[in-house]
Amino acid sequence: MKRDFNHLVLKPIAHIETEFPEKFGIPRQAGIVKETIGKIIFEKEFSKPGILKGLEGFSHLILIWGFSMEEENKWSPTIRPPKLGGNQRVGVFASRSPNRPNPLGFSVVKIVSIESLDGIFKISVLGADMVSGTPIYDIKPYLAYSDSFPDALQGYAKSPDCICLKVDIPESLKLKIPTNVLFSIEKILSQDPRPGYKRNGDFYFECLSYHIGFTVDKDNILHVFEMKKIISSSCKK
Repeated sequence: MKRDFNHLVLKPIAHIETEFPEKFGIPRQAGIVKETIGKIIFEKEFSKPGILKGLEGFSHLILIWGFSMEEENKWSPTIRPPKLGGNQRVGVFASRSPNRPNPLGFSVVKIVSIESLDGIFKISVLGADMVSGTPIYDIKPYLAYSDSFPDALQGYAKSPDCICLKVDIPESLKLKIPTNVLFSIEKILSQDPRPGYKRNGDFYFECLSYHIGFTVDKDNILHVFEMKKIISSSCKK
């Protein structure tokens, strides 16, 4: 009997733990900040012997996941992409907006390790761009020969190198942060984590276990004025 796709119910096979407790501050796309850490933790039902057999031969994964923090059934035929300054509209299917008819996202991440602990499979990855706790509905091995198109046109979604803000962090704050973490935070800040509706005044958010406050001046220079370490179980490495 064929599946009834008109009444298909997706069941999470796993969830991912990351250092992003909220959606603000998450890299715009997976892989932009290659150092971000994530851990995929499989549901017991899908931690079956042999289910990951052969995966150790691949370096990267494609993750199919759900936008779990968006309001249910809230979507529009057109959206305002942050890359267009929030002032121009494009079709929802010409975007990667979370507000879509089927709220699914995908990411390509690098495999660091595969392990089993107390009968539960876990995959540690780099390049994650998801809120901690995001449900994972499927994983597939990434195949460079078929999944990579370096010459593909990208429309309005220019390379991230073309839209970077200059980031100014006082030396007094830099000295308190490990170099590798600081490098990742600077990358995230350069992509401007503010939502389109919050372009003026001070902005605060949490990522990589730090509470960060900044403002952006008229010359598009981002000035960090606060950066405090968070002790929280929601920001696991």
